[in-house]
Amino acid sequence: MLEAAVLDRILDCLVVGAGPAGLQLGQLLHEQGRDYVILEAGNAPGSFFGVYPRHRRLISINKPHTGSRDPEFNLRMDWNSLLSPDPELLFTRYSERYFPDADDMVRYLFDFAERFGLRIHYGSRVAEVRREEDDGGFTVHDDQGRQYRARCVVMATGVSRPYVPGIPGIEHAEQYATVSVEPKEFIDQRVLIIGKGNSALETADNLMETAAVIHLAGPHSLRLAWQSHFVGHVRAVNNNFLDTYQLKSQNAVLDGTVRSIERQGDGYLVRVAFSRADEVVKELRYDRVIACTGFRFDGSVFADNSRPRLVINDRFPELTSAYESVNVAGLYFAGTLTQQLDFKKSTSGFIHGFRYGTRALHRILEQRGHDRPWPSHDLPAVEGELAAAVVERVNRTSALWQQFGVLADVLVVDDAAGSASYYEEVPVGYVHDGLVAPGDTDVFVVTLEYGPDHDKVDPFDISVRRVAQDVVGTAHDAAYLHPVIRHYRRGALRATHHMAENLENEWTSTGVHVEPLSAFFAGATRGRGATLDAD
Repeated sequence: MLEAAVLDRILDCLVVGAGPAGLQLGQLLHEQGRDYVILEAGNAPGSFFGVYPRHRRLISINKPHTGSRDPEFNLRMDWNSLLSPDPELLFTRYSERYFPDADDMVRYLFDFAERFGLRIHYGSRVAEVRREEDDGGFTVHDDQGRQYRARCVVMATGVSRPYVPGIPGIEHAEQYATVSVEPKEFIDQRVLIIGKGNSALETADNLMETAAVIHLAGPHSLRLAWQSHFVGHVRAVNNNFLDTYQLKSQNAVLDGTVRSIERQGDGYLVRVAFSRADEVVKELRYDRVIACTGFRFDGSVFADNSRPRLVINDRFPELTSAYESVNVAGLYFAGTLTQQLDFKKSTSGFIHGFRYGTRALHRILEQRGHDRPWPSHDLPAVEGELAAAVVERVNRTSALWQQFGVLADVLVVDDAAGSASYYEEVPVGYVHDGLVAPGDTDVFVVTLEYGPDHDKVDPFDISVRRVAQDVVGTAHDAAYLHPVIRHYRRGALRATHHMAENLENEWTSTGVHVEPLSAFFAGATRGRGATLDAD
């Protein structure tokens, strides 16, 4: 029920959207006792998952059985749970399936909101967001005529607007969001699917048993997640269609640009310019055309003076390292809208990544709005102690594992006190933008990363020579996930240390992992200007 008093006061924070990111931020604000409200257009949390994916199978991993009882480690294999102070409120309690049903996510998000009593106003679609020039706060109107005032606004709406490419005749195409998912409606039909992503492959997989011919078309090369390590690329669970293509079962992937779609009798004449044939144009006939061309951020609710700058073909807001709009102060973003910061590289577009990004955003809001420092603990600035702390973290952290190259642990050494402050899960870009003072002498930034050319390595090609596991001397050439520690002195990068790859990602060997790391810290903290494995 709407609290009348909410409309009469200035909130600490107004969150738009009660999807996973909005709920995650809401729980953190609630726990801290902040004055907040979440506005949700739907009648329940997670309304996106009530519709998508259309064929109801999530491609986010759900693994209840890991062999470990460490809850932090287990989140590495749990891509659906939100971060929660209740150890029982895990998505793994809702399904045993490795790729669960989307309806399980709807149930989970509803229970999460109820469990923490989050202040959500349902049926409240935002109509306008305006930044006030006089005090820097925001006024937000919903479609019910209600007005809210807040010191900051966080958009957690996701990419809610289908992208419709500017192809002549695109109005003849059915959209992924609304096309029938009943395979019997496609019996013996020739079907063109525009797009080569997971929604396109998911749609094709659904029609393989009934459609006569299925073609996927797109100008860019199809990329597989198992090679690129970007989970938004085509997942193996959706690639049955590729098998039918390569084994010549009437289906095909067209590498080219759809030039036009023209109605012709009971079907459509489609002109396709093929990339691999010097843009040779062919005319192909289909019974149905389906556009699976993705989604983008809907910025239509912003007043002219409050419109965030967009990037990547206007798909996402452009952000600072603090998840804030680069041109609208006080306007922040959470969830999949933050993926501009690691576009097609890491996991900010997915729950298992942005749950940690949202926690980082909350810590930034606490710093800026309430003078609350980033959580940290102190330890002696002794090489053995520093190395032990890093080894313990990299072997169990889920945040650095999931947000590889995006979030970092940070050690700031206080030479005078002989101690170091250890900060966890800081956005890499924010380390020098907001966490670390310019005068701090020695700063160590700890990340988990793949090698720079990891996406060019075929992991199943045994003829390709690779870096040997657990070998110190070649650690800097590792292609796969491993810890990287960078040493900065007064803001300048001095040295980089790579910990050797390990088959089971256990960086615990005394001789291979711990002692070389201790030596790296010793060289740095004793002022010898270590250059071990320098970038």
